[in-house]
Amino acid sequence: MQVRKAVITAAGRGARQYPASDTVQKAMLPLVDRDGLTKPLLQIIAEEALESGIEELCVVSSPGDEARYRQQFRTIAEHLRSAFRSVAWAEEQARRVAELESRLRFVEQEEPEGYGHAVWCARSFVGDEPFLLLLGDHLYISREPRRCARQLIDLALEEQCAVSAVQATREHLIHQYGTLTGRRLHDRPDAYQIDEIIEKPNPTLAELRLQVPGLRAGYYLCFFGMHVLTPTIFELLDDLVRRGESEGGQIQLTPALNALAARESYLALETLGTRHNLGVRLGYVEAQVALALNGDDRERMLALLVESVARFQQGLTAPGAGEAASPL
Repeated sequence: MQVRKAVITAAGRGARQYPASDTVQKAMLPLVDRDGLTKPLLQIIAEEALESGIEELCVVSSPGDEARYRQQFRTIAEHLRSAFRSVAWAEEQARRVAELESRLRFVEQEEPEGYGHAVWCARSFVGDEPFLLLLGDHLYISREPRRCARQLIDLALEEQCAVSAVQATREHLIHQYGTLTGRRLHDRPDAYQIDEIIEKPNPTLAELRLQVPGLRAGYYLCFFGMHVLTPTIFELLDDLVRRGESEGGQIQLTPALNALAARESYLALETLGTRHNLGVRLGYVEAQVALALNGDDRERMLALLVESVARFQQGLTAPGAGEAASPL
């Protein structure tokens, strides 16, 4: 088993980033990365894959977006070279951007028919190989030297099976994520044999069917936005697409993952890291703060945050703060 290919789903329009996402794809919105350089979100996600040993990348995009992605990456590289001639960091960044653009492949999701359908669109690119699946609106920050994706790939290679990354998540957030239950492996307390997955459950349903022994009270295992899947997943998605089985008109990935767990060995790994979902309210702000606090300028960022909070509190406690202005 070898994991050489990655699929990044990025066909969504990013309603929560409107109106910015009306002029640029949400995957091209800029963030300051841990190295202090401002990069498109897609580049940060792609580097997660490439630095984990992935050789080929496929982006599932909306119709017509390939040309826009390629043009934007080429423009970034050209501007770096022209604006910072002979400057080492700019030359290196331009080289990385140009190399990334040359390695990207694209497939179109012609209609927004769900996450499972988006993955299904990449079946020709993947072929009969296992592959890494990443979300185009999630960032991953590792708490160890290995990237989060590398942690996942290592377990998949060790066990020769599909593996999904999970994170213990508080009850009030589980409505945002696929949530699962399973049995801990006797020799890997951070890994589970998956029994059942429910997409975005409510707390009552989770309490009845998804509790995992050993987790803190009020916590559940939720998807991290990152999977290593075997090509069997496409057989299962083919079946859903052929039968037209959907939830609210959408072909979801979760039913296929449940079927995968019933057919072959399928594990979950509590990844040493955090995921940041840019598709939820304030998710973009949270992701940027997390990158800054885990980057080269961490101490400076901490000082700025403390100073900002102090100023805010000082404003709240200043004489007359919060009082209505006099009409006179």
